[in-house]
Amino acid sequence: MSDNLMYKLTHDRDSFSKGQKRIADFIIEHYDKAAFMTANKLGQTVDVSESTVVRFATELGYSGYPHMQKVLREMVSTRLTSLQKIALTSERLRGRNVAKSIMENDIDKIRGTLETMDGDTFNQAVDMIINARHIYILGMRSASFLAGFLGFYFRLIFDNVTVVGDSSNESDIFENLFRVNEKDVVIGITFPRYSKRTLRGMRFARARNAGLVAITDAPSSPITEIGNCTLFAPCEIASFVDSLVAPLSLINALIVAIGMRKEKEVTENFKVLESIWEEHDTYEKYDNP
Repeated sequence: MSDNLMYKLTHDRDSFSKGQKRIADFIIEHYDKAAFMTANKLGQTVDVSESTVVRFATELGYSGYPHMQKVLREMVSTRLTSLQKIALTSERLRGRNVAKSIMENDIDKIRGTLETMDGDTFNQAVDMIINARHIYILGMRSASFLAGFLGFYFRLIFDNVTVVGDSSNESDIFENLFRVNEKDVVIGITFPRYSKRTLRGMRFARARNAGLVAITDAPSSPITEIGNCTLFAPCEIASFVDSLVAPLSLINALIVAIGMRKEKEVTENFKVLESIWEEHDTYEKYDNP
């Protein structure tokens, strides 16, 4: 049903009124936000009346706006298959500057992450990580690259980091986590389509009373029900690719915030690392012109 909605919004766009086109465009570009907006809020956002939003929903074949919103929320929670993404993106980007459109969407997602950031939750995550006996980072599929990036920098700060990534099968996940307890923190990273292995690993850690930090895209993500605190960064559909620019920016912020809190240790660590890199000729040297 959700793919039918997106198809209608893109395929039938030329038949919409100006106000309806604004509604359709917003839902297509920001369906993760639209799914949680009232008809009044959506109308205010795109500068149309609430009644226009309600009528639009019924004209699309829904019993009313709540029905259409329910379909949107189901789409957010399950997302689209790769084939559906390809079809949808072809409709959206046909005749447009692809590079410009994708990069503008990435900028918008970073801005949205900043605007909706809960500072208290972010600081809670920082405290949990700094105070942990051991830090486990759990990320599968495309999120494994985010887990690896976070793990790379955390290993330069901490000496107690384990990354459980995409190379791990399900039994390996539990073997990596079998020592986890209430003194540890597990950072679970998952974005649509949500990895079952990540969710199972987080539930395993929760059963052992570990602190849980979740990094995901929206409140509807299944990992929000597991984590002690959740950081949100939306990802954008880009054909069969989910853009992880905003999540990476959030992870950058997390790394820097922790680095600032542990400035003395980080400085000492990098003094040692710089001498190792120099001794083993790690980086290319060049003279400034």
